[in-house]
Parts: sequence; C-alpha cells; structure tokens
Amino acid sequence: MAEDVNNLVLEHLRAIRTEIRDLRDTLMDHGHRFIRIEIGLAGLRRDQSTDATGVAEMGLRIDRLTEKVQRIEHRLDLAD
Repeated sequence: MAEDVNNLVLEHLRAIRTEIRDLRDTLMDHGHRFIRIEIGLAGLRRDQSTDATGVAEMGLRIDRLTEKVQRIEHRLDLAD
C-alpha cells in the first residue's frame, strides 16, 4: 500500500515537473515575442523621427520660397 502511495506521489511530481517545464517554455516564447515587439516599436519610432525631420525641412523650404516670392512681388510692385 505504501508503495502505491509513493508511486502515485512520484507520478504527480513528474506531471507537475512537466507542467512547469511547459509553462517555462511558453514564458520564454512570450519573452522572445515581447523582445521582437520592442524592436519593431523602436524601428517605428526611428521612422517617425525621420518623418518629423523631413516635415521640418519641408517647412523651412516653404518659408524660404515664401520669402523669395515676397521679395519678387515687392520688386515688381505686385505686393498687396
């Protein structure tokens, strides 16, 4: 009888170990996925920063062109 109880306990312990190993593997997989998500977000932030720089540069170009047009209008007496 005691032998049966010991075997039953060992069987449950093995099952618990298997469950823990499966959970650990799942957790590691989620960790790897999380890292890939963080890398993707970093890339998006870099792209967004590059886009913001491009928009700022276009704003400067538009300002310069506006100034040039205003000078031309002033020289030709076309200014309002």
